[in-house]
Amino acid sequence: MPETSKPYLAFDLGAESGRAVLAHLHAGVITTEEVHRFANEPVEYEGGLQWDVPRLWFEIRKAISHLEGSALGGIGVDAWGVDYALLGEHGELLQNPYHYRDKRTDGVMDAVLAKVGKREIYEKTGIQFMPINTLFQLIAAKRDTPGLLNSARKMLTIPDLFHYWLTGNAVCEFTNATTTQMVNARTRSWARGLMETLGLPSELPAEIVEPGTVIGDLSDKLSSKGALSGTPVIAPASHDTGSAVAAVVARDGTAFLSSGTWSLIGTELDSPVINDDSLRLNFTNEGGVCGTTRFLKNVMGLWMLQCCRYSWAREGDVYDYHELMELAGREPEFGSLVDPDDESFLHPANMASAIDSFCARTQQPPPLTPSAYARTILESLALKYRKVINDLERLTEHHIRQIRIIGGGSKNRLLNQFTADATGRRVLAGPAEATALGNIGMQILATGAASSLAEVRAIIDRSFPTETFEPRETDKWERHLTRFQHYTELAYA
Repeated sequence: MPETSKPYLAFDLGAESGRAVLAHLHAGVITTEEVHRFANEPVEYEGGLQWDVPRLWFEIRKAISHLEGSALGGIGVDAWGVDYALLGEHGELLQNPYHYRDKRTDGVMDAVLAKVGKREIYEKTGIQFMPINTLFQLIAAKRDTPGLLNSARKMLTIPDLFHYWLTGNAVCEFTNATTTQMVNARTRSWARGLMETLGLPSELPAEIVEPGTVIGDLSDKLSSKGALSGTPVIAPASHDTGSAVAAVVARDGTAFLSSGTWSLIGTELDSPVINDDSLRLNFTNEGGVCGTTRFLKNVMGLWMLQCCRYSWAREGDVYDYHELMELAGREPEFGSLVDPDDESFLHPANMASAIDSFCARTQQPPPLTPSAYARTILESLALKYRKVINDLERLTEHHIRQIRIIGGGSKNRLLNQFTADATGRRVLAGPAEATALGNIGMQILATGAASSLAEVRAIIDRSFPTETFEPRETDKWERHLTRFQHYTELAYA
């Protein structure tokens, strides 16, 4: 196996923070070092919620400046999906990109689907319907700021924007492009006819490139023609979950659960699944690496717990995360259950109050303590995972034997055990840094330091062992599954 002495730099941008991770590959083992971490805080501007991308760009340049004396094997950026940036005729950013939690898309999806049926959109894109999808964001932009949209010459997703600023080349990487709900799942190209049907400028999105594509060399303005000069900027799976899944084997009986602000549950397939059942169950076919599809469903994740902690902190009650999990483990079981995907939990003013309201609607007692709220959230997530795994088996006609939990949420041992118990499947937890590792892995593959995706995944598995959680007391969870489903149906009645 050829190796390189040059390290790789991965920028991993999340909804709350970003970081720069430097990785070395030596003797078939990857070692990583976080060289820079920075906050990612949205900004309120003229009544809207937007991303502060100039600040993120400043932090990316700062990280690169720390390494200006080093030669790198590659640089790649991954980030969240659905949000977009518009460039003007001179390549300038026309406005800060909107945050997917901005309320401008409220009601837009329903209005669009009243004109164009779900089946027509899903048949082309295979993408799960969510109000935050780029398709509906652009419809909102056309309604609210038509002049701005008409003046745009290129649309990029968030990681593509930073790749553009790093190289001067504007392209859209495939895995993140699919989250727009504007890509044809079968041809892996823009669904321009759909965009035209909805009155959107079909030539606006930049050219799609596959993960592992060298976008260009690092700009001379950033490399100062020193050691970094000529560093290839490589499109990894630029969607953060795409990168996380690229890091592990999650097929042929293994499902992935990318656990963080969102929970994304699915499996890797060689082709999309687009039929009446997948539409009815709202599963999504997102782009994968090396010609694959990530067939999955988005579920609200640890966002609920994060919001509760923020609310409590504003009231002066700060709870250490690990202490809160320990206390939650001692709480009475199955006190209250909620549907994590209820729309009231998407952007509430106060998450604990939203949980109270759900409990009132479903005639349950509300949690009374922070640890009880935490237990309600974790048990509800685990039961939601059970339902999604069951649906996944039916849709793919493949038995799921085990679940690979990746991402920051894989460190939540209580939720990992609940997931094993609720689903009756073995859980393999880790790596927590799957997103950065998948980013790095695709850079390794693109530069020839590994010969195949299987080899990349073997290197990562060898470098970062997993923790195993076996199911126990599954009968108890089985009894509460019916109750959980009842509350879910009642909430939408």
